Amino acid sequence: MIRTDLVGYLAAFLTTCSFVPQVWHTFRTRDVGGISLGMYSAFAAGVALWLAYGVLLRAWPIVLANGVTLSLALCILAMKLRFGRAPQAARGPGH
Repeated sequence: MIRTDLVGYLAAFLTTCSFVPQVWHTFRTRDVGGISLGMYSAFAAGVALWLAYGVLLRAWPIVLANGVTLSLALCILAMKLRFGRAPQAARGPGH
């Protein structure tokens, strides 16, 4: 394996794994209050573009990392949409 690929795979592993605790915590607690829908939407779009870039370059560390990261980010987005809607009574009058 080429050294540059090894560095890429290591970086991919570390950055991708950093999302696992957030996904697990959100799934377990259903607490999405601290998650920004706008930020995660922009992040997921950016990761999708990195994935496309990696595919075009045939840069497999980029493809692998961004494929997994996109999946995790989409899980968080789905949970934000699913669990982030508070019932009308809980939001209070006028909201």
